[in-house]
Amino acid sequence: MAKKSVIARNEKRKALVEKYAAKREELKKAGDYEALSKLPRNSSPSRVRNRCVLTGRGRGVYEKFGLCRQQFRKLALEGKIPGMRKASW
Repeated sequence: MAKKSVIARNEKRKALVEKYAAKREELKKAGDYEALSKLPRNSSPSRVRNRCVLTGRGRGVYEKFGLCRQQFRKLALEGKIPGMRKASW
């Protein structure tokens, strides 16, 4: 389980990205990189980290499911992910 502060920081970044998305796009089209650099750093989409929705883990996250590899495996084995079956050969 990730620290609550780390999860909150990432949520704050998501909010900033959403807030400044239109302005950022407008400045990019205009080519005004000076004004673009004055925007908050955390408003850049590349600073948002994909995190597991259950645990907040930041590594090994499957983007399609929004789960880290451990939680994905656990839920898949329990049959809680529709259409997912364990491979055996």
